[in-house]
Amino acid sequence: MAALTLTFDNGPEPEVTPYVLDVLRERGILSTFFVIGEKLLDPPRLALAERARAEGHRIGNHTFTHSLPLGLMRNEGAAEAEIARTQELISELADPDKLFRPFGNGGIISRALLSKAAVDHLVGGGFSCVLWNAIPRDWEEPEGWVERALDLSARQDWTLIVLHDLPTGAMAHLPRFLDAMAARGVTFRQEIPPDLMPIRRGRIMRPLDDYVSAGLAELSA
Repeated sequence: MAALTLTFDNGPEPEVTPYVLDVLRERGILSTFFVIGEKLLDPPRLALAERARAEGHRIGNHTFTHSLPLGLMRNEGAAEAEIARTQELISELADPDKLFRPFGNGGIISRALLSKAAVDHLVGGGFSCVLWNAIPRDWEEPEGWVERALDLSARQDWTLIVLHDLPTGAMAHLPRFLDAMAARGVTFRQEIPPDLMPIRRGRIMRPLDDYVSAGLAELSA
């Protein structure tokens, strides 16, 4: 039976995240919210992350500023700080797996995702790096993403989809997507597909050459 893991990036947002949480609660679906660290400096946004965690969702780290893929950062310590500052703000909301999702700049999986310094920080800190296999580009086409998401999900047995709880209007169509998936008999899973977690609790699970900008040889599993 096909499976779907829901994830939401770039929040929390007071205009959108409460609605997303309500939709998920109504359907008994658990997901993971990959939050931007600087947004948690705002108490109402932090409260939304706390609500999500209290309702059973996982909270992951999606960098502090979401400004540049870590593999493109050249200032010493910058990539590590993007991860560490956010994790400090997530604090007790953190998942036991210490989930981290790199910024893909449009959902692109490439060697820009991580730097060697970022990998060293993730490994040393016991983090799990979470990738994806479905990007319906809801931020770009807030009215038309559902059809693309349904098509992407139909092509694979276990889909990990990236949506965005941002004020674009896209999440108004979340119920339609979820109901269409349920009608297909899809199983909603909160777990991360193992093949989309190249680093798990600080352990490199497979070679990282496709994700790291430099210094690859010593990172092979």
